[in-house]
Parts: sequence; structure tokens; C-alpha cells
Amino acid sequence: MKRLFDLLFSMVVLILFFPFGIIISLCIIIDSRGGIFYKQERVGLNGVVFTILKFRSMYVKAESSGSLTVAKDPRITRMGWFIRKLKLDEFPQFLNVIAGQMSVVGPRPEVKEFVDLYTDEQREILRVKPGITDEASLAYFDENNMLSDSSNPKLTYIQEIMPRKIEINLKYLSEKSWYSDAVVILKTMLRILRIN
Repeated sequence: MKRLFDLLFSMVVLILFFPFGIIISLCIIIDSRGGIFYKQERVGLNGVVFTILKFRSMYVKAESSGSLTVAKDPRITRMGWFIRKLKLDEFPQFLNVIAGQMSVVGPRPEVKEFVDLYTDEQREILRVKPGITDEASLAYFDENNMLSDSSNPKLTYIQEIMPRKIEINLKYLSEKSWYSDAVVILKTMLRILRIN
């Protein structure tokens, strides 16, 4: 039933979002050199690696200097700032949902570099499909700003933010239900709408 919901919800979102997606795509092309989409390998269900889709918000080859982004990151394009602020760069991931690689709600998929650091207990979050949104993402909605205040963003992420996000997701695993997923979706929509 969760799979059916994921399919129906994603198709509705993509249909409604399509006109805006065309506008965003044109703006990305006009704003900077490079393609419309950004593709990155992430670790999904049972540790299987898949390619996640996003609207490109950074300059070409920006990832060569690290996978973490901080506030006022010079690698982010002008259009990138806008779509990141409203989380519009994440919308192509509904295609990942339709492909069966992701769910609407579930632990955010991580890059292999960080998954390799998981303990056996932490790897339990790989027992479910990764999601577009989750409680951990809501708790760390301003993660980029938090990292920008650190003298070593990568170390801060590994030692402080990542363990806490995993802890939140492990709790999700033990309590997940239709109701909890609906609450996360509603909270995500409300959080995006109140961005200033």
C-alpha cells in the first residue's frame, strides 16, 4: 500500500509541478553553463547504490571540492540559491520514487562516503527505502547554516549532525505508520511555505 501511495502521490505532484519544472529548467540553462539535472550516487535500500536526481543548483564539477554544502557556498549558482531555498531542486526525485528507488517519506539517502562510517546499528536505516523527506530533514532544515558556523564542516557533520539524524530515523523505523508519514508530508509542506 505504501508503494501505491508513493506512485499516486508522485504522479500527481509531477503533473501539477510540470509547468513550473519547465520554467525552472529554462532558468537553470540561462543562468549557468551545464545541464538541467544534477545526478549523484546515493546508498538506498539494503545498501544498493542508485542515482538520485535533482535540479542542478551548482556550477559544473562543483562536487570535486566536497559533497557538503554550507550557507553562502560560492559553488551555488544564482538560480541555485532560489531553488534550494524553496527545496525545488528536490522535485526530480519524484522520478526516483516512480522508479522504485525511493519513497516519499523515509530516511534521506546518504553518499557512500558517509554510509561507510555507519555502525551495524546505524545501518538498520537501510532496511527501508530512502525518502524525499523525513523527520531528520525537518529537524535539520537549516543544516547548511549550521555547517557554515563550523571551522570544520565535514567533521561537524560526521560527529554531530549525522549521528543525530540517524537516531531520528531509527526512531522512525520503530514507529512508522500511515499516520506518521502523513504528518511528515504536512510538516514538510508547512515548513517550506514559511521560508523567508
